[in-house]
Amino acid sequence: MDVNVKLKPSLSIEAFYLFFIITSIQLGVGMMGAPRYIFLEAKQDSWISIILAIIFSLIVLFVMLYILKQYENADILGIQVDIFGKWIGKLLGLAYIAYFAGALLSVVLTYIEVVKIFIFPEVSSLLMGVVLTILIIYTVLGGLRVIVGVCFLFFLLTHWLLLLLIEPATAINFDHFSPPLQASVTELLSGAKASSYTFMGIEILFLIYPFIVNKEKTKLPITIAALWTGAIILLTTVITIGFFSPEQLLRREWSVLALFKIQTFTFIERFDYIVVAEWMMVSLPNMVLLMWALTYSMKRMYKVPQKVTLYTASIFLLIGCATIEKHYHIQKVITIVSDNGFWLIFVYPILLLPFVLIKKKWKKARKV
Repeated sequence: MDVNVKLKPSLSIEAFYLFFIITSIQLGVGMMGAPRYIFLEAKQDSWISIILAIIFSLIVLFVMLYILKQYENADILGIQVDIFGKWIGKLLGLAYIAYFAGALLSVVLTYIEVVKIFIFPEVSSLLMGVVLTILIIYTVLGGLRVIVGVCFLFFLLTHWLLLLLIEPATAINFDHFSPPLQASVTELLSGAKASSYTFMGIEILFLIYPFIVNKEKTKLPITIAALWTGAIILLTTVITIGFFSPEQLLRREWSVLALFKIQTFTFIERFDYIVVAEWMMVSLPNMVLLMWALTYSMKRMYKVPQKVTLYTASIFLLIGCATIEKHYHIQKVITIVSDNGFWLIFVYPILLLPFVLIKKKWKKARKV
């Protein structure tokens, strides 16, 4: 396995599109219930926890970028083999593959559950899984450029939903944020950790970096992407905490979606139906990027054709949709992905950095 990735020019993309890739993979099903889980830890100071999470996400992104720049055109899979050797490197690569598979399953299961709660309580989870899987397969077969195009298009088609938060924002009760600064440092950090499932997705930079043609312009789009995602999560959390009383918020698992139920229009009675249907365009880029990362990683490490992995993973995904239907089972999957993803995405790159620097010095000394 070569450390550096060799690509055809036709597969390259501009650094500009990293903004849409990162925002598309972060803004998904996680933010629908994020305010409640953060509030459980930090209460009225949840906004501070989110700011801490944004800062830490930026630090991790810059660490990732610094690691990638130490190589000519490598991804995390090649870097791990270079640092730790073939066997350990590939074993660590399996951790990423397992994470991508688990994250994909959690996103699909969560969206299906939301559809069943808000729109079609009697719909078959397997049927919904088949529909979503067909869309995933069709998009991934188009290649990375098609996936990036989907992220770009759906970004433009879905952000109008933010306008629907104007009405609940005007009804915020600022007493819900007092007394301020009551959470301890431990509670604030726990709140930041509780947001990790929502902020996951920045690890895609570790895989997609070799495909960037103008790598010197990478820093700006990933910074803006992290700030954009963080700003939206902060906005929705502040509005949610300000609109609902603490007792109401703790009873609403999908607290952000609950905000849309207060919308009133003369031509439609339940506007939340429209929002849940529209949310598929928010969630689909998550699913597509995770499936691409899974198939690409298998091809990169084990030379398995991406189509083989795509169809095999789709079969297991449908099995998961058919067998994991209970709410507590779905929450268990999300918890496992969130807990393990936190260490893999937000902690591991910082631990990897010293090894990369040592390897770099060793190579320089060897040349001398």
